[in-house]
Amino acid sequence: MPPNTTASSGQQPGKSGRKKGRKARLFLIVLVLAIIGGIAFGAYWSVSTVRASFPQTKGSIRLDGLSGPVTVQRDGNGIPQIYASSDEDLFMAQGFVQAQDRFYEMDVRRHMTSGRLSEMFGSGQVKNDEFLRTLGWDRIAKKEYDTKLSASTKKYLDAYSEGVNAYLKGKSGEDISLEYAALGFTNDYKPTSWTPVDSVSWLKAMAWDLRGNMQEEIDRSLMTSRLGPKQIADLYPEYPYSRHKAIVREGSYDSVTGTYGPTDTSASTTTAGTGLTGNTAAPSGFQSQLSGLYKVLDDLPTAVGVNGNGIGSNSWVVAGSHTITGKPLLANDPHLSASLPSVWYQMGLHCTAISASCQYDVTGYTFAGMPGVVIGHNGDMAWGMTNSGVDVTDLYLEKITGEGYEYDGKVLPFATRKETIKVAGGEAKTIVVRQTQDGMPLLSDRDDELVQVGKKATVDSGAPDRGDGYAIALRWTALDPGRTMDAVFRMDKASNWNEFRKAAASFEVPSQNLVYADGAGASGNIGYQLPGKIPTRAKGDDGSLPSPGWDSKYRWTGYIKQSALPYEYNPKRGYIVTANQAVVDPDKYPYTLTTDWGYGTRSQRITDLIEAKTKGGAKISTDDMRQMQLDNSSEIARLIVPKLLKINVADKDVRDAQKLLEGWDYTQDADSAAAAYFNATWRNILKLAFGNKLPKELRVKGQCLWVERADSTGPADEDQTVRECGEREPDQAQPDGGDRWFEVIRKIIDDEHNDWWKLPRTRTEKASTSRDALFGRAMADARWELTAKLGKDIDTWSWGRLHRLFLKNQTLGTAGPGFLQYMLNRGPWNLGGGEATVNATGWNAAGGYGVVWVPSMRMVVNLGDLDKSKWINLTGASGHAYSAHYTDQTELWAKGELLPWAFSKKAVDGRTSDTLVLKP
Repeated sequence: MPPNTTASSGQQPGKSGRKKGRKARLFLIVLVLAIIGGIAFGAYWSVSTVRASFPQTKGSIRLDGLSGPVTVQRDGNGIPQIYASSDEDLFMAQGFVQAQDRFYEMDVRRHMTSGRLSEMFGSGQVKNDEFLRTLGWDRIAKKEYDTKLSASTKKYLDAYSEGVNAYLKGKSGEDISLEYAALGFTNDYKPTSWTPVDSVSWLKAMAWDLRGNMQEEIDRSLMTSRLGPKQIADLYPEYPYSRHKAIVREGSYDSVTGTYGPTDTSASTTTAGTGLTGNTAAPSGFQSQLSGLYKVLDDLPTAVGVNGNGIGSNSWVVAGSHTITGKPLLANDPHLSASLPSVWYQMGLHCTAISASCQYDVTGYTFAGMPGVVIGHNGDMAWGMTNSGVDVTDLYLEKITGEGYEYDGKVLPFATRKETIKVAGGEAKTIVVRQTQDGMPLLSDRDDELVQVGKKATVDSGAPDRGDGYAIALRWTALDPGRTMDAVFRMDKASNWNEFRKAAASFEVPSQNLVYADGAGASGNIGYQLPGKIPTRAKGDDGSLPSPGWDSKYRWTGYIKQSALPYEYNPKRGYIVTANQAVVDPDKYPYTLTTDWGYGTRSQRITDLIEAKTKGGAKISTDDMRQMQLDNSSEIARLIVPKLLKINVADKDVRDAQKLLEGWDYTQDADSAAAAYFNATWRNILKLAFGNKLPKELRVKGQCLWVERADSTGPADEDQTVRECGEREPDQAQPDGGDRWFEVIRKIIDDEHNDWWKLPRTRTEKASTSRDALFGRAMADARWELTAKLGKDIDTWSWGRLHRLFLKNQTLGTAGPGFLQYMLNRGPWNLGGGEATVNATGWNAAGGYGVVWVPSMRMVVNLGDLDKSKWINLTGASGHAYSAHYTDQTELWAKGELLPWAFSKKAVDGRTSDTLVLKP
């Protein structure tokens, strides 16, 4: 909303006082529509249609249900700070304001979490809805609301819903968002009232995208069709504990005397006779089932991540002894898929006076559709989050017999329910969801191919008789009702470390690394806590591969006690870094948290930057923290480039490209030609050494190779090759080039004739068995690839021209008509950074160079003076495509800049552009 917009009590957004620039922009919208979509359509979609959904940000609005007036102050970026005199009023206003800016986004999310996307977007979403109904997120969320959450949390959720519904009252779709006007051309969808369960369900979507190692579990099983156990082990090396430090080094845990829930930890460790020999390889039919399951998962819309791949984050906290202010500094930048609008919504929630009836004075990053602040600070302390990656999912192969499944020699009946999926413009579809007695849904029921493959699955003689085949079931902590919503509100008002830890005990899913800082005392305090509902398994079962569901020895034995989860408080070193690395050394902790940590490249770089700054006694500033967030250094380049420079290159053009690496400092700035050439070389090294040797289920869709048949048993003179084409989307394929692949290369780089360096002959190249021959071919391939993409003149090359960010509306911006995508989407931005760097603008090396995930926000909290804290969002406060605040933070974000983050009333008043009063 422009600063000079005015409105009186109870009115819709003002129609006068717009700036001339805004008028010109709106006129251009209509003109473009008229040209692209036809004069009649352009006339319908008028300036007033575009303006209709812009929120009122000045004057006053009457809101039934408030107990007193609420003030909403927005700064020049449209970021709201809300002031109320009761908790219920505060959260009701939060619901109203978020709906003003983001209701379409909220509506799409709740349709996703409840498996009702087909109601908005038609038959193309039926398969997704079937899968999401099978998981039953909204059903679990309702159980949480009904049976698990505290009375105060339910009261806040109710108030939030009242606020959203107060905004919706009397509005048509086009009054709410431009996207609804577009949907009106294909169906008669009308938004319905918001419910508290809609808010709780969002936590399930967040947990799904941050679910741990399920992807690795699938990938390892798929690899068995072409690779042996040693080869697979090569591609999943052990975490380098001696080189990349774990998060908790000086910390502790309170109790390791047992677990809560079932505690039969005496289960046999042997796996003989289970049908999954040694639990190290899936049966061959199961590989095909997992491939089909992956296709289903790959089609699902993402909530906050990239369907479980590549999700990371940075967060670190530095003690007051190392800072200029003498109080702690805390930084956080979660790495998530790029979305428009951003998954985050910045906001402040302030009680005009703290009391028993109004307890909150908190600011930070929220999710539109959910009350409270997820990451941020209050007047006493600050906190940040990164994904812990602990293993909270397991896949089971279930033996189907008649109408039930086999379990310890008995046949148990499935629990079943019917789900009816309504389809915009089509007929409704009814499905039957089956789940085991302990609540595991059968994922394979959602794909006909999976059912058929399950009937043909081959297993060893130790498995049960085939009968009616096999199915895939999922065990996941988020399928049990939990209390994470309680934790959000408790963290928002925690005033010290003990209160924060108590709040974190309710943060069951998703499990996150929580970093903490407060300004109490002379120099404040810093801390770390791992929360979460984390399962324990029988000895010998680490959850790294699918398990036989017919054997109770492979069921979970319980959950780690909250008091037994690792934490750290005021370590002597004076800092704590979390960047998805191992939480704790396994020899210092009695439970297996996961076997699939991030490999610590980012965390070690952050550690090195902190220690380099403080080693001589220098102090760290807020801007130092910001500069660390922007570090572009490539650790894999530091390892490989010296080897590349020693290779004798005969081709002059390739030699010219090789020279770019001479003297390069390994930083991946957007204008760097060296970074462009190195990353192209790295991509081709991975392709030649590993990618071409992986099964088709892991390779990029449409990329075809002649490969040796997996079942080559014919005569020696018979052609033993077959043409196989990859099956994965480019941003999901392997090798993705992340820091797991850094570690794979590190392990073999000095073994110059390792089997992975072998190359087959081509029409122009001889077969080779040496590392340098493979590196040489990769350098040549990279040269010609970049010549095609960037031109022959290497002086014009730059990393940013390859490494571009496009922001797309996640529904109509990806699947709508071209003119609508033009209206809703923005970009590109040429970016620096890269995979597994601190400035983690991630890209998938198997699929290309485009930016896949990003630091979705950045913040630095100054506990010495909270008003000197800084923050930025990926996009802007608004979800309205032609609002001034749609992407007004993106250019600053791309440059690595941060905005002032006002907290005190005086500071907020000084930055306020618009003030709206909500009256009872």
